[in-house]
Amino acid sequence: MQAWGGDQVDEAVAGCVAALRQVTDRDWAGVRAGRLEWDCRTTAFHIAEDLFAYAGRLAGRVTGGALPVELALDDDADNSGVLDVIEATGALLSAAVRTAPREARAFHPYPFRSANREGFAAMGVTEVLLHTHDLAEGLGFGYEPPEELCTAVLERLFPQVRPGPAPWPTLLWATGRGELPGRPPVTAWRWSNNLVLTAGRLTLQGVTPAAARDLALGGDGGFAWVEDGPYEGTRQAAGLLLKAYEAGVHRPEFGVFVLVRTEDGRAVGGMGFHGVPDEEGRAEIGYDLAASARGHGYATEALRALADWALERDDVRQLCAVIDEDNTGSQRVVERAGFTRAGLAEEHDGVSDREGTLRLYVRGE
Repeated sequence: MQAWGGDQVDEAVAGCVAALRQVTDRDWAGVRAGRLEWDCRTTAFHIAEDLFAYAGRLAGRVTGGALPVELALDDDADNSGVLDVIEATGALLSAAVRTAPREARAFHPYPFRSANREGFAAMGVTEVLLHTHDLAEGLGFGYEPPEELCTAVLERLFPQVRPGPAPWPTLLWATGRGELPGRPPVTAWRWSNNLVLTAGRLTLQGVTPAAARDLALGGDGGFAWVEDGPYEGTRQAAGLLLKAYEAGVHRPEFGVFVLVRTEDGRAVGGMGFHGVPDEEGRAEIGYDLAASARGHGYATEALRALADWALERDDVRQLCAVIDEDNTGSQRVVERAGFTRAGLAEEHDGVSDREGTLRLYVRGE
């Protein structure tokens, strides 16, 4: 998967500044920015504030909260000066994204308390696109960003949003700035960075629809895999995630996770859910590992951590795993992770539609 982030921040900022340079002679402070409560000057400076904050957190690997620093604008700065600050802070974020290691994460409050370099880039791009739209509405000029940028942020930050007929109207609708036929108005919204869980020698890193698309097409999904990875099951799971996203039923916390070794940042396998919990709070879980990563206890560590996390939720009461009768290795993995045998899968409704003799293991109520 081609690296995503720095170039896209540059592109978004360049488009924003080029559009606003045409209207620097207007009274930005006296005009409200679209549907926002802020005036246009405040909104323009807010773009710079966000870019500055994201760059600082990512560059400093800040994990405990926001940096105790604020960006200030000189009182005598004119509108062109504000745009200069947007360009400068955009360059800072672009540089921070380009130089951050693949595994670097830093603080962002919603929803899982952190984001990686791609997430910070996507958040920065989103702030630029949306607030340039707000400024365009307030100052009365046309603005529409490239479709590729809109698609990219939707697939990275809005995994719960079903794609619409066009990405820009979909992004505006998803953030309460527009309408889409057949969908109710959005009055409150949040983006969603990928969930990451710690599991002993591994991290479980949530797969975004963008990464799932690449994995399903034979790419690496943005991960640095061991030589014989990813295994076919991970690619198949990524394809199912993508179908759920395109149908508007994907919930990222019940999607696919890539298992990444902390010692070297190499991805060794995949693990995740076959779907959201049913009405009884039951969810099926599955996993696979690259052949070279088997026999080291990675699957046990990851499964135990994911099961612990899931069973702490109010909407999950039981997890189940369906395993081929002759796959004794996987049976030992789930048993070490706290699952117990509950008979043949065919004896239980709604567990799995796979063929063959399958054993059902459960953990929870």
